[in-house]
Order: sequence, then C-alpha cells, then structure tokens
Amino acid sequence: MEILDIPGLSMGLAQANASNAIGTAMLAKSLDMMETVGAGVVDLIDRSVMEHSVSPNLGGNIDIMV
Repeated sequence: MEILDIPGLSMGLAQANASNAIGTAMLAKSLDMMETVGAGVVDLIDRSVMEHSVSPNLGGNIDIMV
C-alpha cells in the first residue's frame, strides 16, 4: 500500500482552485466586454434607424445616365 502524498494533493487542489478562479474571472471579463460591444451595436443600429427616419428617401433611387 502506498503512502498518500498529502502535501502534493494539497498543492494540486490549490492549483486546481486557482485555475478555476482565474477561468471564472476571465469569463466574467469576457461577458462584460461582450455586453459593452452589444450595447455599441444596438446604439449604431438605433442611430442608423434615426438617420433614415429623418431622410426617408435618401438612397432610395439611383439615376443612371447611359
């Protein structure tokens, strides 16, 4: 029967916990960044819709001379 390596198991568990905490923190940062980017996209879409409502005929016709 082998003798358990308690200090080694403790170090492994601590490293696993630290890795898990780092991964969770990185995921939270990534989600925050995606939320910011999404809000920017929504803002751009809202501005685009506002532009067309102010000038609804803008870009609706093309004059071609042959």
